[in-house]
Amino acid sequence: MAFSAANDSWTSLFDGQTLNGWTIVDGPESAFYAQDGAIVVHPGSNYPTWLRTNQEYENFEFRCEVFIKGWANGGLFFAAPLYGRPTECGFKVNLFQKKDDAPLAESIGSIFPLVAPKIVNVKNEGEWNAVRVLMDGSSLKVWINDALVQDLNLDSHPELRYKRRSGFIGIESLSYPLRFRNLQIRTLPAKGKPWEILYDKASDIDQWVPQGKPKVEALAKVLRLDEDGYLETKKKYRNFEFDCYIRASRHSNGGVIFRSHGVKTDQHYEIQLHDVEGAVYPTGSLYHYARCNPYPRIEAEKWFPFQLFVKDAQCVVRINGDTVVNYSNLKNLDAGTIMLQAHQKNRWIEYRNIRVREI
Repeated sequence: MAFSAANDSWTSLFDGQTLNGWTIVDGPESAFYAQDGAIVVHPGSNYPTWLRTNQEYENFEFRCEVFIKGWANGGLFFAAPLYGRPTECGFKVNLFQKKDDAPLAESIGSIFPLVAPKIVNVKNEGEWNAVRVLMDGSSLKVWINDALVQDLNLDSHPELRYKRRSGFIGIESLSYPLRFRNLQIRTLPAKGKPWEILYDKASDIDQWVPQGKPKVEALAKVLRLDEDGYLETKKKYRNFEFDCYIRASRHSNGGVIFRSHGVKTDQHYEIQLHDVEGAVYPTGSLYHYARCNPYPRIEAEKWFPFQLFVKDAQCVVRINGDTVVNYSNLKNLDAGTIMLQAHQKNRWIEYRNIRVREI
């Protein structure tokens, strides 16, 4: 099946000759290359190498063709993060050559490794397979060779509902010579309330007020806190989704505080940032209320994705694609500010791409 680009609302993601508009992640420049009008995966590129778009997308329809011949395994990422694990943080549509009689969580068209497709519909003898993905708010649909293989309401799926819904589109390499062509996208209108950018550039520091004596540095796209104090939003939030990327010094000490009513009151909640696994409340814990479980997969001085969902009495924390806290007994239900805490000199914490959306 060859796609037509006659509809002007569709935009090509691949010029057929170069990888302009794409970036190779966690691998060599030779991992992906353009040849004969297709993006080719070099079989010498090993996991976790992947190729991502330079632009992020939230609500969209995507389509492409994938050439499969013999044993082949890879994937397409959607809502993938700038840093962290794309499969766990976002969504992976698995690409696999096997014609399973009964659909499995690894079959082509699965949301790997969580949701098997409705049917297995693969052409694996040197043929092009048409893939189409529709991500629109809480709706995720996937077609393989015109057969609907996924029709999901993300809000009602316990393992998918808190995954990222915006991010990069990517191609995963599992060292098989897959080929991709006719990669096209059309964007769809936003759903729900818009994201508010709390920090993406140095001038965004004007949205915050220092409390105490933190050392605050607005370093272009990076916001750095050290010493002892807080940085507080000027606006209050009650029910919201908050996300950002965090990079912290070894044995960092700080936190993300929400529903705060000022530093002189205990009426707030804190998500701890303290990378000491044996601590009572290590990174990701809801301080005083719930220890993280599992301990998140993070490394000192490396960026990781951080997500916080707060709705009424519930608080959900996700770090690098793991749900580490799901707590449902918050007592303070009043709107309050969000604060970033620095708690100890030379235990710096950096943030980037900080945003919040009321829900």
